[in-house]
Amino acid sequence: MTTTVDRPTGTAQKATAPAAVDVAALGELLLGRWAEVRRQTRAMLLDERLHTQENLSYQENRERVLGQLHLLVEHGAMSRGLPEAYGGQGDPGGNVAGFEELLLGDPSLQIKAGVQWGLFGSAVLNLGTEEHHRRWLPAIRDLRVPGVFAMTEIGHGSDVSSIGTTATYDPAAEEFEIHTPFTAATKDYLGNAARHGRAAVVFARLLTRGVDHGVHAFYVAIRDDDGAFLPGVSGEDDGRKGGLNGVDNGRLRFDRVRVPRTHLLNKYGDVAPDGTYSSPIASPGRRFFTMIGTLVQGRVSLDGAAVVANKAALTIAIRYGSERRQFNASSDVREEVLLDYQEHQRRLLPLLAETYAMDFAHQELLAKYDDVFSGRRDTDEDRQDLETLAAALKALSTWSALDTLQTCREACGGAGFMTKNRLTSLRHDLDVYTTFEGDNTVLLQLVAKRLLADWADELKHVDVGVMARYVAGRATEATYHRSGLRKLGQAFRDTGDVRRSVNALREESAQHALLADRVQTMVAEVAENLRPTARLPREEAAALFNENQHKLIAAARAHAELLQWEAFTRALRRVEDPGTRTVLTWLRDVFGLRLIEKNLAWYLSYGRVSMRRGRSLDEYVDRLLARLRPHALDLVAAFGLEQGHLRAEIATGVEAQRQEEAAAHYRRLRASGDAPVKETAPPREPAEGRRRAAKDAGKDTADDDARTSGTGAPAPEESAAEPAGGPGTGGRRGERRHDRRRARRLELRGLKKTRRRAAAEDAAAQQVPARAGDDRPEEREPAPAGDAAGSAPEEARTAGA
Repeated sequence: MTTTVDRPTGTAQKATAPAAVDVAALGELLLGRWAEVRRQTRAMLLDERLHTQENLSYQENRERVLGQLHLLVEHGAMSRGLPEAYGGQGDPGGNVAGFEELLLGDPSLQIKAGVQWGLFGSAVLNLGTEEHHRRWLPAIRDLRVPGVFAMTEIGHGSDVSSIGTTATYDPAAEEFEIHTPFTAATKDYLGNAARHGRAAVVFARLLTRGVDHGVHAFYVAIRDDDGAFLPGVSGEDDGRKGGLNGVDNGRLRFDRVRVPRTHLLNKYGDVAPDGTYSSPIASPGRRFFTMIGTLVQGRVSLDGAAVVANKAALTIAIRYGSERRQFNASSDVREEVLLDYQEHQRRLLPLLAETYAMDFAHQELLAKYDDVFSGRRDTDEDRQDLETLAAALKALSTWSALDTLQTCREACGGAGFMTKNRLTSLRHDLDVYTTFEGDNTVLLQLVAKRLLADWADELKHVDVGVMARYVAGRATEATYHRSGLRKLGQAFRDTGDVRRSVNALREESAQHALLADRVQTMVAEVAENLRPTARLPREEAAALFNENQHKLIAAARAHAELLQWEAFTRALRRVEDPGTRTVLTWLRDVFGLRLIEKNLAWYLSYGRVSMRRGRSLDEYVDRLLARLRPHALDLVAAFGLEQGHLRAEIATGVEAQRQEEAAAHYRRLRASGDAPVKETAPPREPAEGRRRAAKDAGKDTADDDARTSGTGAPAPEESAAEPAGGPGTGGRRGERRHDRRRARRLELRGLKKTRRRAAAEDAAAQQVPARAGDDRPEEREPAPAGDAAGSAPEEARTAGA
């Protein structure tokens, strides 16, 4: 299959078969390695009992979501990740894949399930030993013991190593005493803590023989079978939140609560009966990060859930935008489809490209997670790579989800603001995704530190001669870039043709070089800035690091964007259908070029692109979006989401029915001849006629002044000599009668033309049935026009009114 060639408007093109998307094959590619698990979960989520219910009190909502969790247990939906010995399937990747899809039913259900099995259960599984697994995992799996993951405190959230809760060992009793020593050490924002939790994995500082061995995890019972707090345990309800009100978040405090020594989850650190501490990891810092690293499942899951949210939002908005019509710039009969407006394409289609990039990157992250937690590839380096990748992608995807939901809400106008269309509800529920399981900014800082560590590690293995040549090369490169030589060369090559400047950026290798070069340059610059920290006092070193924090985070974000672009590019190589590959390549190019376009100031200031190439980016992205427009519905159809998953009225086709009903009404009026005639303004007089009329009016005024001067009455001889109306008035009256007749003839002539054109369009519409939104030439990009009165403000802005 050949593909269309991008040419300037008006240039003749060879007849070529248009690219087409194989929706079924693309859908399989997007489902990924755990396609069957995702299908099973989506089929389960068609059960209305698992759907969000609006207009419930938050207490009613909590009980409803608890009931939904029991439905998941009935389906065996959340036990895939457990070992087979405890009723699971030993499939950590499949377990996360199924969890991500739960967002389509109810985000509160997803998060409460994540607390029970993804946090509470995973902590016992990954931090405990065989004894703990036998004692507690079956009850956790079956929801007989709803649990709490008690890590975050009022005083410390992101900085877990500084939490204040203590666990002091008493060798005489062989017990730990769990205690909240001050208010800021109160555990807070904990799912299941307000009502349903019966036990908690509590993170506390392990103290034995007067030594603080850092943060460890303990299994602590908190409520009896009737739901009352056990002695020494207290807490409160966090109350209503900005979203996820089906989850019962609350606070917990411990007043010298005693637990047996064996309740320490001791995979990475243990205490003997006499109080002796031991650990297979000697370094306290490395031990802590190893423990925390086992809990990476939450970040992996949220990355995937954000992808699912984007898919739902874009499916709703693009379906609606393909049916909704506003303003009739190119026709007197049919208004324009919203998605045919260039600005509407600019709003939605780059987000669609970003979502595809997020999806393919998440597939690679999930495969790496499965390799590590299945034990197939579980080295220290593998775990570090997994933690870094999860931190980078979780930050970008959850930010993208909020941006996408808000943009889709606005693109759907007032309809997007209605709760029944789900966009606002999803936006509220996903708001907290950017801060729980790690604040996004903090996560990117962790990524940046890993980039710096890798940079320093590479330099350690370079001899002095190589280093000298590298430094000299960097200096030469900087001189070359910043002196304008590179830009001058680009400008010379690009002279005369915009396409020539675009061709250098549309190639896969060129995009990769630009994106990778930015990451490398940014990391190298920050590393150079931070080099003195090794010789500085601690306070000065911290101040220097803080001065470069923004650059660090920017470098980490650029690195994460590069990872997404690379994953998208690798996915393209797995696409067999030529038409699908062509369309996905355009989509990948939109993603890559938009990244360059958003950071164009950097590329220009560092001399990576010329001004001409920079200016050509905007035009070329618009051309790519115009190419993608006919495939937009297919690209969201490949997400495979049914009406039972979306549950948004505006995504059901109802808007197309309304538009067709309105069009049929006006066709009937025109066919019957009863269509009212639009008011038309009378034609303006020729300039010469206007000047003569003005001159005559001035003369009449002067004559009137003369007649009324002195006595206020006309002279007798003037009254007798002139006919009524004064001299010349009969001629002016004749001219006015002539103008009125001429205006009427023009009005009738225009009416006949309008009726003939409308009849022709009606006949064409009846002969060639078309899908709503597709009854105009594909390539036309009409200029927005029309009166915005009575339309939603969002639609007016979209149409450019």
